[in-house]
Amino acid sequence: MAEQHRPHTDMPPHSDVPPAFVAALRSAVRGTSDFGAAARALTTMDASNYRRVPLGVLAPRDADDIAAALAVCREHGVPVVARGGGTSIAGQATGTGLVLDLTRHLRTILDLDPVARTAVVQPGVILDDLRAAAAPHGLTFGPDPSTHSRCTLGGMIGNNSCGAHSVAWGTTADNVRKLSVVRYGGEALRLEQGSGQGPEGVGALVAAHLALLRTGYPDLPRRISGYALDALLPEHPGGPDPVRAFCGSEGTLGVVTEATVRLVEAPRARALAVLGFADESDAADAAPGLLPFRPLTVEGMAADLVTASAGLPRGAAWLFVETGGDTPAEARAHAERVLRAADAVDGTVVTDPAGQRALWRIREDAAGTATRMPDGVEAWPGWEDCAVPPARLGAYLRDFRALLAEHGLRGTSYGHFGDGCVHVRIDFDLIGADGVARFRRFSEETADLVVAHGGSLSGEHGDGQARAELLPRMYGDELVALFHRFKDLWDPDGGLNPGILARPAPLDANLRFAVLPGRPVDVEFGYPQDGGDFAGAVRRCVGVAKCRTTEASGAGVMCPSFRATGEEAHSTRGRARLLHEMLAGEVITDGWRSEEVRDALDLCLSCKGCRSDCPVGVDMATYKAEFLHHHYRGRLRPAAHYAMGRLPRWLHLAAPFARPLNALARLRPLAALVKRLAGIAPERTIPVLATETYSRWLLRRQGKGTRILSSDRVVALWADTFTEHLSPQAGRAAVRVLEEATGRTVLPPPRGLCCGLTYVSTGQLDAARRVMRRTLDRLHLLPGHPLVVLEPSCAATLRTDLPELLPDDPRAAELAASVRTFAQYLEEYAPDWTPPRLDRPVAGQTHCHQHAVLGDAAERRLRERMGLTGELSGGCCGLAGNFGFEKGHWEVSVACAEERLLPAVRNAEPGTELLADGFSCRTQLDQLAGRRARHLAEVVAEAVEGASTAVGEGRGDDV
Repeated sequence: MAEQHRPHTDMPPHSDVPPAFVAALRSAVRGTSDFGAAARALTTMDASNYRRVPLGVLAPRDADDIAAALAVCREHGVPVVARGGGTSIAGQATGTGLVLDLTRHLRTILDLDPVARTAVVQPGVILDDLRAAAAPHGLTFGPDPSTHSRCTLGGMIGNNSCGAHSVAWGTTADNVRKLSVVRYGGEALRLEQGSGQGPEGVGALVAAHLALLRTGYPDLPRRISGYALDALLPEHPGGPDPVRAFCGSEGTLGVVTEATVRLVEAPRARALAVLGFADESDAADAAPGLLPFRPLTVEGMAADLVTASAGLPRGAAWLFVETGGDTPAEARAHAERVLRAADAVDGTVVTDPAGQRALWRIREDAAGTATRMPDGVEAWPGWEDCAVPPARLGAYLRDFRALLAEHGLRGTSYGHFGDGCVHVRIDFDLIGADGVARFRRFSEETADLVVAHGGSLSGEHGDGQARAELLPRMYGDELVALFHRFKDLWDPDGGLNPGILARPAPLDANLRFAVLPGRPVDVEFGYPQDGGDFAGAVRRCVGVAKCRTTEASGAGVMCPSFRATGEEAHSTRGRARLLHEMLAGEVITDGWRSEEVRDALDLCLSCKGCRSDCPVGVDMATYKAEFLHHHYRGRLRPAAHYAMGRLPRWLHLAAPFARPLNALARLRPLAALVKRLAGIAPERTIPVLATETYSRWLLRRQGKGTRILSSDRVVALWADTFTEHLSPQAGRAAVRVLEEATGRTVLPPPRGLCCGLTYVSTGQLDAARRVMRRTLDRLHLLPGHPLVVLEPSCAATLRTDLPELLPDDPRAAELAASVRTFAQYLEEYAPDWTPPRLDRPVAGQTHCHQHAVLGDAAERRLRERMGLTGELSGGCCGLAGNFGFEKGHWEVSVACAEERLLPAVRNAEPGTELLADGFSCRTQLDQLAGRRARHLAEVVAEAVEGASTAVGEGRGDDV
């Protein structure tokens, strides 16, 4: 991942920031600080319901920077909140003062000792990075929340995070040995079990309240709420443990600068027993009985979160019970014992690693997918992760369901059933006054219910603002008053994360929805999944930050620009946050004209990866097009919008002059001038125009005797702009194969058809609609007849953008439903056709739009039938239509290609077939690697022609 160095911003600080504070901070630290609107807008929210506007953001370079910043903040009375991945669900990663971004520089694993099984880490280390470093030694870090690909060790310590494997390896507090922390004011402390209890006065406080501390805490594996003062009792195993007392303090006591953590031995093999039950309460009742088998996980999930194609055993709720062993056989044997012991409706054991990953992905995405009810209604955290004794979980869930019904609410439950911990998103109305009032009443009554079952208000994510107000219901006033005194001994000035945990803000204050406009915003797209409401579309982003992963996994795409830059502003979440603040109008005050939003969206590749890979289906490509439409309405646009946004028009005009234009493009001075005028990156080569377009070739071919049959014996093949003018060989190949496989005839398309892709991607939505309407007027598909589209980006535009820009035209939906890829059409209309085998390896790129919108299952099956082995790269090629050609995008475009595509091609063995159905992907490979990739249709056509030649030669021999 490339990192861009940013100096202190030259933008004037927010009017509430004293200039003397800014000057003092910048003179005291080496790290970068930013008090501009964009930096503040990006950090107003975490993954909770809450929003607090900070004064600015500092990315400290080291522990000395943190100490210096805390000293300056104390001197000027500026509060501080430390922020890691920003995935906290209770609001504790938001603040009104200075935000410390610990992810930019403080992300080094300082030491890893496989003998002692410890690691020394900085607070910004990503959990998956630590696990990857420990893996070669057969070790791992036990706690593993579902955000493991982006959460930080500092954030995990702050929240005492747990994850799916806590039944085996405990919480973060169970796995931290030493801490280096800095108090508000800059004083550094070293915490270690048996070597003191923290700041002066803490020991006396504990000694004066021994009876209360010994009796005031419930005995739970997942008791995360409040401060763990009982860890400081003299009888605590090993002596008073200030490290454990600090874990879970949510940034209110000090800022972690370094941590020594315990590593555990990772099983060499794993198996997954998946058990089906009639409902979630039955699954919860069964969970405690499985603990004696010493499983690694006992996770629960209900049917609300599962798609019909998930491949789970029968049931309406499931337990995922992972087992380990030294060998696959041993792990499977453990899982089969669990399966036999469980009183389940149905069950299976999964040993295939890929199958296990697919199932775990369902569970890990639940924090996002649970934010929408099956009928599309929004659901929110707020009562997210309480825990009760595991033996009480089934009874609690029954009572909890009854309470939901009493309040007229719905929720989707899942979680760590083996530890009695439940996550749930509930369809609270957090916008209207009545809904917010019901949210408060429900929270208070549920807190009482949890306490009645002997539980903890928080079983994983901490109290934050969501639950801290309710702590007296769990602990009583006397113990909560002791929490406040403990906080004051650590932070007498109250500068660290005020309003969180100690003396908390009300649970119904600072709700992030309150600042959004009360009426729908006037927009161009239909936003059918959000009731036509752009604010509702932006609200989809709940902040779980799956887009902040530093490596694309499997076929995943989201979010290539974040992986290239490492900047929050260039993540899907960051852009959604900026759009949220644009609608709010408090931090970003110039609405659609905002330069902060424009600059963040500038590096969005419009890959549509978030549409499929984001757990809640954020569609940033559409939001970008919407924004650009409004931002440039009535204004001069960038040159690239005129040049590449209107590419179909220019290519149509240029077609008769292809030969002389190609010759002129080879003259470097002239090409350089054209690129400068058109806003094209100087590093790019202008593509070669086809001297004979696909349509002209097809008309000429038809004139030579191609038979014309009845309407039910023809194939409608879309002549997209790229196939027509830049890559007609793909069209010619498709015609050859489609006619061979189906016995049908491909007829020339009507003139002037265009899907509107380039207009949409540059936000020229009025023009896009005109083009789309003209297409609907001229294209007359017979009912039930599919439309074959070779270019994935055009197919995706017809499938999604067309009906969303023309929601009131029934023809748009009909056309969208008719779209098929080349392989989909063959599979559907030539099911008995057997393609010739080529038996060679493949490499290349699955187009990001195909991954996100169309799917590539048919393409995979066709390749398999032809003996084309291997996987195509996921991610994004980085060219992404006009993006990679635009001036200023070269470095990001190359970085995206270097992530997966180019290494895969370089490492391919000789004779490997390079496949890329997208013209952009083929162009990127040609210009960056000097390698020619082909559309799948070209490869199939080659095989068909080879088979025909072989048959002809065979017949000649017979004669």
